Amino acid sequence: MHTRRDVFLHSAKVAALLASVGMLPGMALAQAGAYNTAAFEAKNMADLVKALGASAPVESKDVTVTGPDIAENGAVVPVGAASSLPGVKRLLLLVEKNPSVMAAMFDIGDAIEANVSTRVKMGQSSNVYAVAMMADGKMLFAQKEVKVTLGGCGG
Repeated sequence: MHTRRDVFLHSAKVAALLASVGMLPGMALAQAGAYNTAAFEAKNMADLVKALGASAPVESKDVTVTGPDIAENGAVVPVGAASSLPGVKRLLLLVEKNPSVMAAMFDIGDAIEANVSTRVKMGQSSNVYAVAMMADGKMLFAQKEVKVTLGGCGG
């Protein structure tokens, strides 16, 4: 029978092996330079677009955003983004009234379907945006209003 201590020690050994060959996700992102600190710290849409070095986003019916109409708990709001268009390189989930606008960024490869979902924290009712960054430099978006009854940021 394995004890918690044995499992922890085994996990630490595996993590050390992965780190030694550069395969830990956090280390891989830091090494690749893919983490855009300025984008995640943007306080409004204009700052975000500038940090990403992208063009102004255009609303599109080819991008969809999913989420509840009313979220009972703003600490865990399920949201998603999808696009059926070819050439999607990145999907973003944005929450307009959060202290930092960008909630999530997903890099999409050619062999990956552009369909993601996660849970975000929302401090208050707000518009949620799904943004698809295309290979040709265009930014397309869809929006949905999500009403929060209990704020997730201490509200």
